[in-house]
Amino acid sequence: MTVALGTIEHVESLILKVETDEGISGIGEGAPFEFVTGETLETSLYVARMLGNRLIGEDPLAIERIHHLMDKTIIGNSAAKAAIDIALYDLQGKWLNTPLYKILGGYSNTFITDMTIGIDQPEVMAQETKEKAEIGFSILKIKAGNDPEHDIEAVKLIRQAVGNRVRLRMDANQGWTSGQAIRVIREVDQYRVDAIEQPLAYWDIDGMKYVRNKTSIPIMADESVHSPIDAVKIIKQNAADMINIKLMKSAGLYKAVAINNIAEAAGVPCMVGCMLESKIGITAGASLVAAKRNIMGADMDSFLYVKETGISGGLSLQKGVITLSEEPGLGITINI
Repeated sequence: MTVALGTIEHVESLILKVETDEGISGIGEGAPFEFVTGETLETSLYVARMLGNRLIGEDPLAIERIHHLMDKTIIGNSAAKAAIDIALYDLQGKWLNTPLYKILGGYSNTFITDMTIGIDQPEVMAQETKEKAEIGFSILKIKAGNDPEHDIEAVKLIRQAVGNRVRLRMDANQGWTSGQAIRVIREVDQYRVDAIEQPLAYWDIDGMKYVRNKTSIPIMADESVHSPIDAVKIIKQNAADMINIKLMKSAGLYKAVAINNIAEAAGVPCMVGCMLESKIGITAGASLVAAKRNIMGADMDSFLYVKETGISGGLSLQKGVITLSEEPGLGITINI
């Protein structure tokens, strides 16, 4: 898949198990993504082993303390920390004999996810969009950010291909300048685009605010928000209408919940997206979507692109609708 940050031809993911002396264990996943988290599989493995040694003997239910210890040990490395965090929440669910989405809030056990359309020739993107709509996806996220003319033409052809039956979002992955963003957003407004995700570089908060003030389609912050502190900065600057939370950016569920709480208190809705996780990481993210009323969107499609061996259970997907398992924790079994 091609996005503004580059072309992704293969993915590597860290899967780990946290074991306790009472015989209860949890599984977690960290999906490093160099363009966003600055990690590789090699660095994530090293950090996960280092943190694992640091955490031996700790209470696995004391998740706030464990995050404090991880952050004191090493800054950043959010995907490695997410793998441990997810495993701890899975373990907690098993200990309580409760599915994870109920532990996190329990608002619902089902929601609609979008499907992502990578950058290609506009005609190819339109055909792919039509095919996804025909199998039941009602929300499609269109990757953009390489060339404004291409982006406008792609959205035009996509809207012509699917008519009004599908909702569209655009994701520029930091690819535009402020001038390009304003021009593209104004042009595609006629094609009924719901939101524009991360139009500018992650650090350009002032630019995001400027674009938001000059256009009418809601702006969503993604790469600009890794932590609860980032969420506060975006909200204080009035730089976005929505925030896209990703567990691999936020170091897992614990801080993802904090980001959503901050946003909800400020009247800012959230969605939960993904990097390129397997069903393990996606089930964790999907559990958060289902659990929280303020999370009004989801981009939980990456497991469809990942070849999985020996992973069963977790979520199910039918015609764009994800349903969570009622099994304890993530509800996932690994047989390798």
